[in-house]
Amino acid sequence: MHTGDRSSFDGSNVRLRWELAIVLALSFGASGIYAIVQIIERVTRDTALSDQAATINRTLADRPLFDLIYQLLGFAFGLAPVALVIFLLWRTSRPHLGGLGFGRLPGARRRWWAPEIGGGFLLAAAIGIPGLAFYLFAKGIGINTTVVPAAIDAYWWTVPVLILQALRAALGEEFIVVAYLFDRLRRLGFRPWAVIGISAVLRGSYHLYQGFGGFIGNVIMGVVFGWCYHRFGRVLPLVVAHWILDIVSFVGYAFAVAWWPELFGAPATE
Repeated sequence: MHTGDRSSFDGSNVRLRWELAIVLALSFGASGIYAIVQIIERVTRDTALSDQAATINRTLADRPLFDLIYQLLGFAFGLAPVALVIFLLWRTSRPHLGGLGFGRLPGARRRWWAPEIGGGFLLAAAIGIPGLAFYLFAKGIGINTTVVPAAIDAYWWTVPVLILQALRAALGEEFIVVAYLFDRLRRLGFRPWAVIGISAVLRGSYHLYQGFGGFIGNVIMGVVFGWCYHRFGRVLPLVVAHWILDIVSFVGYAFAVAWWPELFGAPATE
């Protein structure tokens, strides 16, 4: 009987490992591999890393209508991995997304989300201001590219699309890299700080295309977000904080370039 239980346990762990590998291969694990190749390609160029640019959101078609269609398709299909982890961790009883740290808990007040949104704003402020200072420092010492958050032509739909792209990034990273990854690694027997570390390094890896500063900064952000999730078990504050940070970055980039071109202006080299 003991041997049978052990075999069942091992089989379950193998299945979880395969599931985890597949989910990451369809999402941020693949992005991390591509980013590692990108940083190797960047540092082996003749152009210094600090003289290169990394663009996050760019124009996808010459005609505005098709650019908009491509942008919206990217948003919709970019949420497919999020839908996958929701499907995998969906519970038949409420809260249905309790395994992801989302939803109203038994006994919680009706407006359960209000303090979590407020916490997200506070977390965004705590991360955003030091994060901007670290980006400028990393760029100044030559270990980071100039990050161009948005290079989309100005149309009536540009700001709404950038807000949607920020939402896609926030939902994807926090649901998969934090909530889903934490659930699966815990089930596999990893200790809390190991889970936080793995999540943080994964977050840093797929930002390597920006440079080593992007990697370090996002690892630090990952540790903070991971600790918050471990401490409180709630993903909504992380999504809100990430969404705010990306909205400010994507939408505010044009103003930053206009006001401080020497700091935020992009060099010619991509």
